[in-house]
Amino acid sequence: MSTPTKSFRLSPSPSCLFPPIRTLFPSALLPCQKLTFSPQKQDKLPLHFLVPQDSTLLLLKCNALAINDSSTNSFVDSGVMLFSLFREIGFNETDTEALLDAHPVISLTPFESIRTRIHSLQSLGVSGLALSRLIVKRPDVLTAVEIDGLVSFLIEGDLELAGKIKSSQIEHLFNSTEPRFLEGFGTKVRLLLEFGITQDTIVHVLNNANLTKAFCLKSFEDIERMLTFLNRFGGGDLILRRPALLNYDLDAQLIPRVGFLLELSGGDETGTATVLRKLPFVVAYSVDHLKDHVEFLKSYAGLSEEEIFRIVLVYPNMFSASRKRKLHPRIDFLKQCGLSSHDIFRFLIKAPLFLSLSFEGNLAYKLVFLVKIGYKKNTKELAMAMGAVTRTSCKNMQEVIGVFLNYGLTFDDILEMSMKHPQVLQYNHESLEEKMDYLVEEMGREVGELLAFPAFLGYKLDGRIKHRYEEKRKILGEGMSLNKLLSVSAARFSTKSKRKGRVPAVSGLDESDD
Repeated sequence: MSTPTKSFRLSPSPSCLFPPIRTLFPSALLPCQKLTFSPQKQDKLPLHFLVPQDSTLLLLKCNALAINDSSTNSFVDSGVMLFSLFREIGFNETDTEALLDAHPVISLTPFESIRTRIHSLQSLGVSGLALSRLIVKRPDVLTAVEIDGLVSFLIEGDLELAGKIKSSQIEHLFNSTEPRFLEGFGTKVRLLLEFGITQDTIVHVLNNANLTKAFCLKSFEDIERMLTFLNRFGGGDLILRRPALLNYDLDAQLIPRVGFLLELSGGDETGTATVLRKLPFVVAYSVDHLKDHVEFLKSYAGLSEEEIFRIVLVYPNMFSASRKRKLHPRIDFLKQCGLSSHDIFRFLIKAPLFLSLSFEGNLAYKLVFLVKIGYKKNTKELAMAMGAVTRTSCKNMQEVIGVFLNYGLTFDDILEMSMKHPQVLQYNHESLEEKMDYLVEEMGREVGELLAFPAFLGYKLDGRIKHRYEEKRKILGEGMSLNKLLSVSAARFSTKSKRKGRVPAVSGLDESDD
């Protein structure tokens, strides 16, 4: 006769004695309301059959069944410690319960592994609210084995990156990358060392590239191909100037865009590399964008591709200017001033900034100043003057005009000087005042002499004007020509000084003062 089975229904107990059951067992297990077993059988009920509804139920069932094996106790202790650990990083009990209920694998992962992973993230700079946000968005950051290699590389690797990578970069990397894509991260990064990036500069690259796009979502072979391609145009130096280059897709973005510039240059890799070095951001523009600018300059300004590339070589930011809002009205202005296609080319080579400056906030004010001192509208002279003043601010230009007026010159005088030497309107007003003061006070000359030789104001005061004046005054006295004094080359001036038995002039003093 078989022994009848007994059924036990458990009564509640204080819930504070134990954390919620869903934090200790996978939520996928089926719930049960009572347990049934034979008193003659001493075998303990396997733990995985216990699927209680809450912590009280689990505690009483454990007591009723006398579950005392060490593995179960350890499992229960681990659940308690998880709550304590999450409390330390800013989770309350409700938050922790919700997290573990939604991601039961955390409960099944050894506690020491979870704690070590959290400490590793904190040592990488991800702590406080950032760490909480990361765990809520990417709970697998606590359990994924693929992360171990990345953490080891960043903390203990031979590149000594610990504490050098911005925490925002680490947080973004984990937030936006599935763990499976993190494998091989260190190996891919080390590729940079083979293409001109040093151990000292690699931190700059890692802190300014999108680590997910640059390394995680590309295979080792793809990264190697990209670095080989960029090596033709500056390699490591180019990457250091703009680490974001590594974010792009080689076949869909870099090759077509760089290829367009290379074709525009007539196959000149050196010239193309110069453009990329000056403005690495140029590869952010699509081929359609680049082509649109080139076609406009060809059709509306009448420039050839060779001329356009020469302008790009001087000023790659031309591609940053809106074709409709800036290029079209600027070229239109030059054409209204009577400039031919060749004139426009020469103008843009000398004053490419004209294409990018704001009209309302910059060019309009300068145009008013120029008209005020006597320039006529729609003339080549006005266009040339506009080109000269693109290199100075509106405030400095106003100050320059003020200095001239303070020394007794009229608007007509300023117009005459600037038409002979347009650069006088772009010189620094403080430097300009020092030269005019030296001309009048030390050299004893009249300000009116500047009308014949306005280029005097372009030479360096200490390096050229003072030096040559002191040398020649000993020979020729005070009445020497300003033009002959300053415009003669350094070599010729030195030869003349030697003939007179004087100390030769210092070479390299023929630079004009901007």
